[in-house]
Amino acid sequence: MRLLISGASGLLGLNLALEAFGHHEVYGVVNRHSLRQAPFPVLQCDLTEDSPRQNLLERVAPDWVINCAALADLEACEADPPLAKKLNTELPAKLARDVSKGGARLLHISTDAVFDGLRGGYTEEDEPRPLSVYAQTKLAGERAVLEADPRALVVRVNFYGWSLSGKRSLAEFFFNNLRVGKETPGFIDVFFCPLLVNDLAQILLIMIQMNLCGIYHVVAPQAISKYEFGVELANAFGLNAGLVRPLSVNQAGLRAARSPNLTLSVAKLEKILPQPLPSIRQGLQRFVALYRSGYPERLRSMGEDQTV
Repeated sequence: MRLLISGASGLLGLNLALEAFGHHEVYGVVNRHSLRQAPFPVLQCDLTEDSPRQNLLERVAPDWVINCAALADLEACEADPPLAKKLNTELPAKLARDVSKGGARLLHISTDAVFDGLRGGYTEEDEPRPLSVYAQTKLAGERAVLEADPRALVVRVNFYGWSLSGKRSLAEFFFNNLRVGKETPGFIDVFFCPLLVNDLAQILLIMIQMNLCGIYHVVAPQAISKYEFGVELANAFGLNAGLVRPLSVNQAGLRAARSPNLTLSVAKLEKILPQPLPSIRQGLQRFVALYRSGYPERLRSMGEDQTV
């Protein structure tokens, strides 16, 4: 299967491309942040520009396009709503139109943050209520994709893992601070269902092989507070869990609103998957194993000498 993965220098895009490589024909698309020594072809393209995007799709002729490109920094989205709309809403809509015309399939990555988090336990049928600019533009992107291409697959995710810069995920934030003995805050009143990005990648590859369409929640099968996640991570690495400091999100001075309870139901996904979803603890154990195998260094070797 020929896969074209946008956002290939990002946390999900890069890990997904590496997990898929060797099993599929993989092409990674980057814009500003290039990759070096990647095992798969890396193509430079501003996908927001119509002619370059359409030419790229025609040249590669993928079976599936996996759209991992987004402005995912919540604070950056609050500071620049037009840019958030351009990358999180307008680009996915354009990709959906072009991909469907060419006969390929689209997998679009969305977010658990489309919900307000007032109760948790959200299913795919529940009505979203996004709080932040990021969440609002991502929900608009979901809807635009499915309107342009009803055969598209849209997944709502929450993930962590090792990244090109070593600074992209919450797990890296905790690890980087705790390993040098630095006290690190963790929110006691924000709950989520984090999935290791490598596990997420494997699940997404199964989903496209099954030719699924519509909306699916692809997260860990249980929820945890961000504080508890930090403690679990510390314990998994044998670090000092006492350095994880409990904090309320209201004390953090963040500009973008955070949904307090983003527990998502994965019942729809679990009914069709050939194996159980990995637990949060299993994901953290694999995260540690990747670290000990030198995986973070392998990723960093693909980065340019710049902040990515």
